[in-house]
Amino acid sequence: MNSTTGFTQEAFDAFLASRDEPAWLTQIRQDDWSCFLQKSMPSACDEEWMRTDIRLLKLDRFGLPDDSQKASADLIDNADSNVDWGPQTLLAEGVDLGGRAASYNSHPQESNLEAKWSDRGVLFGSLDALVAEHGDLLRPFFEQRIVDPSHDKFSALSSACWCGGTLLYVPKGVCIDQPFHSLSAMSSVPTLATGSGIDNLPGIDLGRTLVILEEGAEATMLSETASSNDTGHGLHCGTIELLVGKEASLRYVSLQNWNLDTWHFAHQRALIGQQGRLQWTIGALGSRLAKVNQRVALTGQDAESQVNGVMFTQQHQHLCYNTHQHHQAPNCHSDLLYKTALQDRSRTVWRGMIQVDKRAQQTNAYQRNDNLLLSPKARADSIPGLEIEADDVRCTHGSTSGRVDKSQLFYAMSRGYTRQEAIRMIVAGFFQQIFDRISIPGVRDALGTAIGQGVREL
Repeated sequence: MNSTTGFTQEAFDAFLASRDEPAWLTQIRQDDWSCFLQKSMPSACDEEWMRTDIRLLKLDRFGLPDDSQKASADLIDNADSNVDWGPQTLLAEGVDLGGRAASYNSHPQESNLEAKWSDRGVLFGSLDALVAEHGDLLRPFFEQRIVDPSHDKFSALSSACWCGGTLLYVPKGVCIDQPFHSLSAMSSVPTLATGSGIDNLPGIDLGRTLVILEEGAEATMLSETASSNDTGHGLHCGTIELLVGKEASLRYVSLQNWNLDTWHFAHQRALIGQQGRLQWTIGALGSRLAKVNQRVALTGQDAESQVNGVMFTQQHQHLCYNTHQHHQAPNCHSDLLYKTALQDRSRTVWRGMIQVDKRAQQTNAYQRNDNLLLSPKARADSIPGLEIEADDVRCTHGSTSGRVDKSQLFYAMSRGYTRQEAIRMIVAGFFQQIFDRISIPGVRDALGTAIGQGVREL
């Protein structure tokens, strides 16, 4: 089996045969595979895709991961290894972790979990292994269909073929004071493929992240992606599902940091129960093209969500993020802030929607997108929207786009800073509002450093 043959029925059948999974999960995969085959590729005729052109994506050049891509999996670093193989974790640097998990080209690697948390019933590590071991516990969450697999061809592919996933399950009333960390790594270095000699196989990541916090639980999770080399084609098609139970609290940070030859497609959704709390921070630095649907549903009364987005683009990157704040219950509060800085000929598209159901009275919702253009050839599209059926609400939105203030640049340079140092200071100040919301110093510093390293002179 060669992973360059595309997503074929033969490859899918072999993939299923290689999995040790419950029958109910196999049936879900088969149903969603049928959906994938029936769905056509998105086009500019679809409203959601009219500003994102994927005609250069050749899906048949990628395929399900196989053992040829697993050959280098022992090179991945973990908590007990000092091997420097390429991808460097940013979010976990200097952070006291309660557990770590990793995948390489969709193949799970060794994971670890502090004994004090496993003794209290916490599950963390490879979703592939844990669903086989705890199928009865996890089955309701899979059958709940948190992310709709029929949304488009990519959501169906992810639901049918996910592998190399990560699970965090926190039982009722357990409050965890150490963050968990997961890394999804991808490589396209020359790899020996059976019968084909040396082949430069494209990297593939079909990871699925599932976080479940039961009533009164509390946890923090850090997730990031990385490529083992700066060049080489790759494809990510993945899912993030967050379930925050009644009176539970989750802080979730996700960093997308692929190389600039990688296609990134993701569907992400959170469900927040009564009096639940979610702080979700995303960082988007990498990929050639990214198309992400990020949805938060406040399903229980008095639920709260805060969504923070940091995006930094360069060269010819195209990042499109669709956000959706869905208020389904009364007295809920949602706050979304996305900030983007763009260099060179890069482009971003942000489409935000606040949806308020008829029963969701006394909703308080806000969304904002700010863009800093560091090049006259960069482009940022901001499209906020409201869809309100209730009559006792407070829903507002805003968007700004502008260039670096020359007076600020002159002031900093007059104080002895070089032009590049001055620009870095201005960019750091632009993102500071979001950095101030991140309560983990190491994460805050890592995002700031990664962005600062990419800033060049205007």
